Amino acid sequence: MPPTTTGSPESGTDERPQPVPAGRLLVVEDEEKVALALRQGLEGEGYDVVVETTGEGAFFRLARDRFEVVLLDLMLPGRDGLEILSALRKQGLDTPVVVLTARDTLDDRVVGLDAGADDYLVKPFAFAELLARLRAVARRGRVSEADRLAVDTLEIDRATRRVTRDGQAIELTAKEFDLLHYLTRNARQVVSRDTLAREVWRETARSTTLDNVIDVHISRLRRKIDLDHPVRLIHTVRGVGFMLRAGEP
Repeated sequence: MPPTTTGSPESGTDERPQPVPAGRLLVVEDEEKVALALRQGLEGEGYDVVVETTGEGAFFRLARDRFEVVLLDLMLPGRDGLEILSALRKQGLDTPVVVLTARDTLDDRVVGLDAGADDYLVKPFAFAELLARLRAVARRGRVSEADRLAVDTLEIDRATRRVTRDGQAIELTAKEFDLLHYLTRNARQVVSRDTLAREVWRETARSTTLDNVIDVHISRLRRKIDLDHPVRLIHTVRGVGFMLRAGEP
């Protein structure tokens, strides 16, 4: 059942608190209408939203990607939400998780929280309440080592979107930062253009035009990150993609 809404932003003054600085959210929901409503509503609030419709998909997505908060439905095909949550917590995942479920008994809530949920929201819920819960758990989990990445003398702070090399600040556009952050999170791994198209540009299919755009952004990053430094960090793996690592001059 889709979340209910309370009030309309167009009526009167919108005094709702603003969301935390836009971050990536993973929505794990198998009901198409609910997932679509959540995606549209959250993107309207400035969040970057990724949707998975199965527990297995969510498990593997969280194994390779970082998110600010996970919205996790419990009733999923295959492995259910509680099983996925328990497995991820045992592996050390500390990303805040808000459970979304139609199960509304006290015992159900206790089981969910004991499995590692940070909060519990019963369907149907008001969208404003969901936003408030997101802000609360995001604040608790905001300062994380995962937000601060370093390769050689390059340092990235995701929370402040600050980039430095050898202690000197580097000014990047929003997309350049997203691209560099993704490469750094996957340092010493080859990242294909297909992956960049999907994960950074949010496009489901590559095109010659998009490949050119990616190449232009890589070239700009090279000038800003590697110029005047004896050690290059951004490398091209011909015919495959790109890799960020400390390497040859």
